[in-house]
Formats: sequence, C-alpha cells, structure tokens
Amino acid sequence: MQKRGCGIRTGIEYRERLSPSLWALVAAAVCGPMAALVFSPIDTTVALVVGLLVSVGIVSALVALSPVVEVREGELRAGRAHIPVEYLGVPAGVVADDARTARGSGLDRRAWHLIRGGIDGIVTVPVTDPDDPTPLWVVSTRTPDRLVAAIQRAQVRLRTPGR
Repeated sequence: MQKRGCGIRTGIEYRERLSPSLWALVAAAVCGPMAALVFSPIDTTVALVVGLLVSVGIVSALVALSPVVEVREGELRAGRAHIPVEYLGVPAGVVADDARTARGSGLDRRAWHLIRGGIDGIVTVPVTDPDDPTPLWVVSTRTPDRLVAAIQRAQVRLRTPGR
C-alpha cells in the first residue's frame, strides 16, 4: 500500500472547477428571501429557516454541480468527458474578442464543447484520432495559458516516459 501525503493528489497537473461567477451566486442566493416571503404568513421563524436553507442549498448545488476541467494521468477531463492527450493536437488558448468568436460564430458544430457563461477564456484542442468524429474540443477556463501548458506537459511526458 502506497502512502500519500495529507491532502496531496498525485498525477494531477491541472485542475479547475468552473464554478458560477459571483454575480450568478448572488442572484441564486436571492431565492432564499423570496422563499422566506412565501412562508412569512405562517411563521416568521419558519420563514427565516426556510429562506436560509433555500439560499444555502441553491448556492451549494451550483458550486458542487459545476464541472471540473483537469489534466490527470495523461488525460484531459472536462466534465464527464475525457480523452487521452496522445489523441490531441496542439492546444490554443484565447481570451477576449477571440474567445467570443470561438464560442459564437467560430464554433464548429461537430466540436465537443464545455462552455460556461461568465468565464472569458477558451482553450481549443484539435483531436488527431482519425476514428473520432469530433474534430475539436472547446473548453472554457479562467486560465487558458495554464491549461495549454498542462496539456503540452502531459503530451511531452507521454512521448518521453523516463521523465
């Protein structure tokens, strides 16, 4: 049995949770006072408890259910999908207007995408596997340069196993 350090994950080169923006969380938290208003004619204590539970529950669900992007053990994982880095080409990270175009009019309909609103950066990675009908992965990220570097490191590590 291999011992691991406390809280240290091995094999993870990049990990990011695509949680909602602060404004989306604040907007979701407003559901609590609305629920409390519904229960206020019954009892104010019940209304406060229900409002608090609704706010905490919705915000917690939004954060817990948000997808994770990670490069781990030679695979790019984006949400529930994953692909070995050996089947990926050279990744490219874009922000601002280029990212807006990549998410909008420049989006290939055959591409696999994990796009989240409120996250500006995009990483596009071509798929080099000839048997895969998906030509491209498009993934939202807050740090496109770090995700690109992690994919490239995993590809180099795959080509040079002694490292």
